Amino acid sequence: MSTHSISVRLRRVVTEEVHVSVPVNQALMNDAPEPDGTFRLRPGAVFTEAQRLGREDTGLIWRADGPVEVSVHPEQTPPPGD
Repeated sequence: MSTHSISVRLRRVVTEEVHVSVPVNQALMNDAPEPDGTFRLRPGAVFTEAQRLGREDTGLIWRADGPVEVSVHPEQTPPPGD
């Protein structure tokens, strides 16, 4: 008896994590001091800079963070070369 198969295009997503050191500078601080005279960090600016570092630093060692997710690709196309 002959067998047949069908090709299904899948998508795999691997989530990874890394810690980056964000240098604190004036660009990350609030412009106005708190009532006690201290200046606070702007979390949004810190996270934006951390993301930039994560994209640009090729020497970072990323680690797996959770299981690999495999799903059916929403666009089914023939395999390359067919």
